Amino acid sequence: MEIRLRAENCTICGACEAACPYDAVVMGNDGPQFTDECTVCGACVEACPADALYIDKEEEVSSHSQRQKGAGDVWVFAEQRDGKLLDVVMELMGEGRRLASQLGVSLGCLLLGGEVDHLVQELFEFGADQVYAGCAPELKHYRDDLYAQVVEHAVRQYRPEILLIGGTSNGRSLAPRVATKLGTGLTADCTGFALDEDGNLLQTRPAFGGNLMATIRCPNHRPQMATVRPKVFPKPARQPGRQGQVIALELPAFKPWQRILEIVDGADTGPNLAEADIVVAGGRGLGSPANFRLVEELASALGAAVGASRAVVDAGWVSYPHQVGQTGRTVAPKIYIACGISGAIQHIVGMQSSEVIVAINSDPDAPIFNIATYGIVGKVEEVIPALIREIKGSTSQ
Repeated sequence: MEIRLRAENCTICGACEAACPYDAVVMGNDGPQFTDECTVCGACVEACPADALYIDKEEEVSSHSQRQKGAGDVWVFAEQRDGKLLDVVMELMGEGRRLASQLGVSLGCLLLGGEVDHLVQELFEFGADQVYAGCAPELKHYRDDLYAQVVEHAVRQYRPEILLIGGTSNGRSLAPRVATKLGTGLTADCTGFALDEDGNLLQTRPAFGGNLMATIRCPNHRPQMATVRPKVFPKPARQPGRQGQVIALELPAFKPWQRILEIVDGADTGPNLAEADIVVAGGRGLGSPANFRLVEELASALGAAVGASRAVVDAGWVSYPHQVGQTGRTVAPKIYIACGISGAIQHIVGMQSSEVIVAINSDPDAPIFNIATYGIVGKVEEVIPALIREIKGSTSQ
């Protein structure tokens, strides 16, 4: 594909040059000229007030090698901690693979760390065509300043069309920094992606407190950036032996303004909420902090993680890391037991992908029953102790 000029329409106004996110348009006396940096993103076409530019789709590029490596591709930031890829990376790769196939481009992964060579093959087997690897002692541990600097440098050099980042604590810090440096848009906490007829990424996310879903487009700036929480998309099947290409990044000269003095592991508070097979969560319907202890006892009996609604966290009954919902964690366990949770949409968006949902509530009309696999109508202070007795009785036999 190429950008074509209708010379008779061009007024040499400069709108196309100003709109180009890659500085690939140079305005001359005869109209705009396009440099090798052009990715045919279409930003200049949309910006032209005289309809003087159009995309010629007849001249398709016959092979990926005929354009600069990486230009127009879909990228996933491959976050790793202590030498292990996070599950959200593979979840994003499944969605990235789908988008790349629809666009007819490659799927690339951006992998940074101290020693990351052992992770490359895993990325290939989950769908990556290229892995852009940056290794340096300074990158062993995540640092806002250095990681943002390296990602910005890589994006400017290879110019991907789309960049997806996991909505982890690090990802939430990295993504806005990179978007600001690149002067592009960022949509946070996306729950779905699609492509419009022009190939722009349609990014869907909850809005207005989760009461409606908004679809956001970024037609004039590249790359199109989005974050996605863990567990929103399924992990694709692994393809053992699949191969790809490793591209060593030319790392910029680091200009750190932070120093890591010490790394302290957090206290062990039981099973990881995001990864647990069973989650027992409590809501305001429990009535009191004392009754929330029943949720913790049930979770202990089941070997489950403890979750909570925002109302309970705001009331101080339990700490924020246990919060499930739009402003907390997104979970998708095999079993989710909701105790005294009414089922507000803000909570449901964080747990609706659970395989089995068990709802315990004294209100038979509570919205949570609309999505529950099994429902128990009753007082939680009576139902939960009965469940605990049954569980302990069955395990002692």
